[in-house]
Amino acid sequence: MTNKRLSIDYIEYSSIEEMDEKDRKLVLAAIEAQKGSYSPYSHFQVGAALLLDDGTTILGANQENAAFPAGLCAERTAMFAAGANHPDVGFDTLAIAGADHGILCDNPATPCGGCRQVMAEYQTKSGHPLKIILAGATRILKFSSVNDLLPFIFDSLKTS
Repeated sequence: MTNKRLSIDYIEYSSIEEMDEKDRKLVLAAIEAQKGSYSPYSHFQVGAALLLDDGTTILGANQENAAFPAGLCAERTAMFAAGANHPDVGFDTLAIAGADHGILCDNPATPCGGCRQVMAEYQTKSGHPLKIILAGATRILKFSSVNDLLPFIFDSLKTS
């Protein structure tokens, strides 16, 4: 038996003003994307803004449905739209922002396991790390790779 340790590095900002302009614009786009949320059951609006390698920004918002779990998370709406409409363009950075009843949460909303796995798949497809920004009103976290959020990415179906 061998004991091992897993650690991650990330950047924490206390306000959006501390961020560089590119990341700040992406976070603001994610907050704006919350307006597209259809969340009549949870009243939890999530917006996502995905920056592609060619500079295009794709927005996504969570979509709920009375036939739970037929809805879809904001992260996946953005990534799937990008994958369908820009199939040959890699993903650079994904910003996510959550609000409760229209008020940006103090702490960042974190992606579900399904979204993390989709992020990992697109990161692999892109051929380089996909940066992730989780934005809250009083705390913003930036990760340099999906691997920091999902260190043991499911890839068992791939052959070497």
